[in-house]
Amino acid sequence: MYLPDEIEKILITEEEIKAKVAEMGRILTKEYADKNPLFICVLKGSVVFFADLMREVKCPMEINFLKASSYGSSTVSAGTVSLDVGAEINFEGRHVVIVEDILDTARTLYSLKNELLTRNPASLRIVTLLDKPSRRVVKGFTADYTGIAIEDHFVVGYGLDYSEQFRNLPYVGILKPSVYS
Repeated sequence: MYLPDEIEKILITEEEIKAKVAEMGRILTKEYADKNPLFICVLKGSVVFFADLMREVKCPMEINFLKASSYGSSTVSAGTVSLDVGAEINFEGRHVVIVEDILDTARTLYSLKNELLTRNPASLRIVTLLDKPSRRVVKGFTADYTGIAIEDHFVVGYGLDYSEQFRNLPYVGILKPSVYS
């Protein structure tokens, strides 16, 4: 297995991720079986989770992509959120499922949820693979479907990056502090 020197340790194995994604897929299949949901991938970090999750959802669905960020190239949220929600995506009357890699401060998802609610979806739910509740800035904000809660570590892999690196790792690893300090 590829374990770069910058990784302190593997936090969540590839096998654990696969099992959790399959479980989440079963839950979403049951929830959306007759609703033809619109799954939205929040780029870039969520793309790996999104691809695996949508293959586990066994019902008709549509997909689309949007960009949202509060980090830029930093390891800490800037406190402002950049959203690129395409006007060409029709949310009205749709059952929308936002798929995100990690729920951290909640600034990004809070802003995104509020923006999409102005577009009159029939329902709007948030799915996140990882949840880091200790870092929450938007108090009380939670995802509707959460995979794995983690402690406050800087994690990479399975789509998550540091300076656009490490997204290709099949596991979630803790980045050595010496890399970003």
